[in-house]
Amino acid sequence: MMDYFKAWPQYLLPGHLLSRLMYVLTRIRVSAFKNLFIDTFIRLYKVDMQEAMEQNPHAYEHFNAFFTRALRPEARPVAGEAEAVACPVDGSVSQTGAIVDGSIFQAKGHAYTTEELLGGSRERAAPFHNGAFATLYLAPSNYHRIHMPFSGRLTEMVHVPGRLFSVSPATARAIPRLFARNERVAALFETDIGPMAVVMVGAVFVASIETVWAGQVTPPAGRIIRQWNYPEDESPYFAKGEEIGRFNMGSTVIVLFGPDAVDWASEIGHDSGVCMGQLLGTQQ
Repeated sequence: MMDYFKAWPQYLLPGHLLSRLMYVLTRIRVSAFKNLFIDTFIRLYKVDMQEAMEQNPHAYEHFNAFFTRALRPEARPVAGEAEAVACPVDGSVSQTGAIVDGSIFQAKGHAYTTEELLGGSRERAAPFHNGAFATLYLAPSNYHRIHMPFSGRLTEMVHVPGRLFSVSPATARAIPRLFARNERVAALFETDIGPMAVVMVGAVFVASIETVWAGQVTPPAGRIIRQWNYPEDESPYFAKGEEIGRFNMGSTVIVLFGPDAVDWASEIGHDSGVCMGQLLGTQQ
């Protein structure tokens, strides 16, 4: 019941306005402000700057540059086995499992469909019917770059406008179809084990979502689904572990595979902490 009391006031909040304000605040370059902002964040969340490429927190031009900082390669080794599926982000596991007749489990009592998650296209969702999904939650303290779970070629990107609810575990338990209602960017790939989607779900205070091939995709939010197709002779190829995007503030990533493609690692369960690059699953 407490989850509902915490979550329902979010229906009244101006999520996009709050996120635009956060966008401005996190890009202020005034040294006194941004250094205090960064130092306070490091203290509150116990950030280990030894992992960062740039270890001096005051060297970042603004808070968002610090928040999306690059890590030293040795800080996040990537599962090297050819059949390994690597975790794309730091965070915790919200859910993993099978996509049952097009339905993805969100939390107790709640589910949503692959079709609505991917922008309402039955054709886009069809390759993932009876496939597998993993939902990964990024807390504010986590590393916020997103990496490739399995090597593949980009075929399509879709920006789906929507609400900006929190994506905290409590909100996921309280708000139906949360991840299919929030604004999101879905990147679809073709891999050696079939189709793969990496869905970057926005949230309140997530001021923008970027991909390495298109730059900043949100904002603007808009109200119309936007779609980009990448023909085979123009589509970029990404190796496992390669960076593909970032959240400017925290959110959720959902990874989809087709049927008979992957088995999730047995040690990866609900609420498990994960690091980018660690074994998330293996090719069937």
